[in-house]
Amino acid sequence: MFKGTNASAGIGIGKAVIVEETELVIERRAVTDVEAEVERFKGALEKTISDTEKLAQDLAENVGEKEAEIMQGHMMLLMDPMLTGEIENTVKNDSICSEYAIEQVCNMYADVFAGMDSEMMQQRATDMRDIKTRMQRVLLGAETVDIASLPEGTILVAKDLTPSMTAGINPKNIIGIVTELGGKTSHSAILARAMEIPAVVAVTGFMKNVKNGDSVVVDGNAGEVYVNPDEATANAYAEKRAAYLKEKEELQKYVGKPSITQDGVQVEIVANIGKPEDVDKVIEYDGEGVGLFRTEFLFMDRSAMPTEDEQFEAYKAVAEKLAGKPVIIRTLDIGGDKEIPYMGLTKDENPFLGYRAIRLCLDRKDDIYRPQLRALLRASAYGNIRIMIPMVTCIDEIREAKALIEETKAELDRKDIPYNKDIQVGIMVETAAASLMADVFAKEVDFFSIGTNDLTQYTMSCDRGNERISYLYSTFNPAVLRSIQRIIRCANEAGIMVGMCGEAASDPMMIPLLLAFGLNEFSMSASAILQSRKIICNSSKAELQAVAEKAMSFVTTKEVEAYMKEYMESLA
Repeated sequence: MFKGTNASAGIGIGKAVIVEETELVIERRAVTDVEAEVERFKGALEKTISDTEKLAQDLAENVGEKEAEIMQGHMMLLMDPMLTGEIENTVKNDSICSEYAIEQVCNMYADVFAGMDSEMMQQRATDMRDIKTRMQRVLLGAETVDIASLPEGTILVAKDLTPSMTAGINPKNIIGIVTELGGKTSHSAILARAMEIPAVVAVTGFMKNVKNGDSVVVDGNAGEVYVNPDEATANAYAEKRAAYLKEKEELQKYVGKPSITQDGVQVEIVANIGKPEDVDKVIEYDGEGVGLFRTEFLFMDRSAMPTEDEQFEAYKAVAEKLAGKPVIIRTLDIGGDKEIPYMGLTKDENPFLGYRAIRLCLDRKDDIYRPQLRALLRASAYGNIRIMIPMVTCIDEIREAKALIEETKAELDRKDIPYNKDIQVGIMVETAAASLMADVFAKEVDFFSIGTNDLTQYTMSCDRGNERISYLYSTFNPAVLRSIQRIIRCANEAGIMVGMCGEAASDPMMIPLLLAFGLNEFSMSASAILQSRKIICNSSKAELQAVAEKAMSFVTTKEVEAYMKEYMESLA
């Protein structure tokens, strides 16, 4: 058995197909006709852009618009005049061949991206190296492995999978992925999850121990891989896979079913989205609305700020498609791990504790905040839009934001522009300060949404991206659980809706606790909706009170996790 990182859930059983791209040898070669060489580069660039466009179209049709954005990001890099101009200038100034100029310039950019604190920017380093290799392959006439033509029942084995290689996968034929490199947050892992292909990455030395045609079992839940397993293991995993597929099929019974516990407590199960196109998945998985629309994604991967009208159209599209279902839209949350170059922000020494979210918006009312608020209010005439303010730490911030919303309403009234005059305004509770002041905030706003990702990070003083202290980053830590319980209690006592839009909202071991605490709304990835609804529909809030009391009696994370795991296993 080989151990790696569980990058995409599920069980895959099939035959190994090893995918190895021929290694490129890039040599510095002098050229005499630099203009002809620049034209040679331009030809390779056009071919790479054309190929990338086709990959993006295929992804949009076969997987989804959101996943296609990864390849669209590659196209933006390929069409960046700074990048292409620098490659052309290197060819001209140094009189060298295009492939070597690409090597120098792209590696420089990749190293810059890799050195940034932002996870998103670090992923850009992988994207840059991917487009570099693809342009060089075109120039050198090197063959590219046609992953799309691999046979049915393939377990794809590779040193690493670039985003462009993963984008070419036919999910009908590839039933598992194993790589020696990579991580959970890589674009390849994201695409594997979107295509629902079991994947285990970071399996050190795996390629030395597998041959083409070997029988391979990929356990994407446990992060384990078996090569030519014995009969007992093979049979056990065949049963597990059958059970997994049956479970997936049975979840369809929960489409159209209300999210009500056995003792009649109704909650809402809604989805987190980043772009208007994502709402199609919400509808497909029978989500009851949107609990978090991350508007920062409208501002990313572009060279200028979206206009008020562009934002209005995006918000309106989601509101109309959901036809009266709630759509909670978070105002711009940048800073921290989200950097947008054209905004001209200076880098904070500690961006997660710096100039971000509501702090930035209130400081830049005219160019950022007012246009967004106008767009949100205008779009509210077309559906059930609610406004959520992120990263709130003190009452002054929410009062200033609410005053600005009222000013914007008055402006729209003067122009006879329709909007929902009773639009709800809430806050994302994700800081220790907001948790401690939750009773006060509950009297000022219409709803709470708990952001467990940041709440856990700030409560535990633990950078969630730092692997060396990852043992501290758990929503099951008693301090975090007490904070969540308090926030929900304060909302319940004030009679306002309280939801959760962090990862914990769809955690099967956390859902029973959240139900017992009194959470009203669970917001998650669309693909997790039916599984979460099943858990809720088969639970009794009254019976879960004793479970929650017992869980809250423990003083360590391990004790809480072990107890909740045991409880969930007792229900299976």
